[in-house]
Amino acid sequence: MTLPDKFLETPRLPLDEDGGPVFGAPWEARVFAMTVKAHEAGVFTWGEWAEALGAELAKDGDGSGETEGYYDRWLAAFEGLLTAKNIAAAGQLADLRKAWDDAARATPHGAPIALQRS
Repeated sequence: MTLPDKFLETPRLPLDEDGGPVFGAPWEARVFAMTVKAHEAGVFTWGEWAEALGAELAKDGDGSGETEGYYDRWLAAFEGLLTAKNIAAAGQLADLRKAWDDAARATPHGAPIALQRS
C-alpha cells in the first residue's frame, strides 16, 4: 500500500518497504483511520495534523521514528486537535480513555473489549 503524497508530510510515520504504514497493535490502525476520516470530513487540514503531531513528537526529543510509542503520541496529537477544534472537551476524552482502559483490564485476553454505557 502506497500512501498519497499528503500522508508523506506526516512526521516520522513508520512505513514498510511498500510505503504503507506500520502498526504494532489494532488500536494503532484504528486511531490512524480515525485521524484520516476526521481530516477527510474537514475537521483539520493535513498540514494542521502534521504540525500537531510534530509538536507532540518533539516533546520528548526522541527522533527515533520507532513504532513503539509513536501512536501514543499520535493519539495525544489527535485528541489535542479535537479539543482545539471544539469537537470534544478534554474531560470527555479523558473519561472515555479511562473507560476503555478499565474495560480492557476487565476483559479476558483474546475476548472483544466491550465498553459499558453509563
